Amino acid sequence: MAKSKNHTNHNQNRKAHRNGIKKPKKHRHESTLGVDAKFLRNQKFAKKHNLKPEEQKKRAEERKASQGNKTAV
Repeated sequence: MAKSKNHTNHNQNRKAHRNGIKKPKKHRHESTLGVDAKFLRNQKFAKKHNLKPEEQKKRAEERKASQGNKTAV
């Protein structure tokens, strides 16, 4: 008796490309499951201490004012 065919990839590549092979969709917030714990902990503190835009402007004005006082002295 003749051996039977075990495997073929014939036509699979053409079928896959008919509608195009697409990249996976990027999500706005990717899951942090399985990410290094030390990195996540640092990221949490970094996010906590980020300033909002209004607060950034306020701090920048305070710095300019304090630099102006130093040059006058």
